[in-house]
Amino acid sequence: MGSPKSRAALERLGRELRGARLRRGIAIADLAVRAGTSASSIARLEKGDPGVGIGTLADVLVVLGLLDRLADLIDIRKDDLGLALAAERQPRRGRSSAATLRRQQDKDKATHGGADVIDMDGASF
Repeated sequence: MGSPKSRAALERLGRELRGARLRRGIAIADLAVRAGTSASSIARLEKGDPGVGIGTLADVLVVLGLLDRLADLIDIRKDDLGLALAAERQPRRGRSSAATLRRQQDKDKATHGGADVIDMDGASF
């Protein structure tokens, strides 16, 4: 059930939850009561069982004071691949060559006071 990568990630999550619980000095039974679940669900969660619901995880994180960490799991500002793909799909506004030429002419007029510039070969710009 599940890929080896997801299994390893869930086991690590379980170890981290167990560590957080132990650092706070909370027994499994107490955590279960406070989270509104069973002690066996807490034990399964700490073992990385993929069958434990995400709602149970959220309730445990509330008790441990770590709920904000759940919201940070998928932070779209840190999703480099998703941001790159979204940028590729954005419509690109092009500029017409006439608009570019007009802008260049306006810039040249401002630079040269609106007078034509004549180069040494006699060509007028």
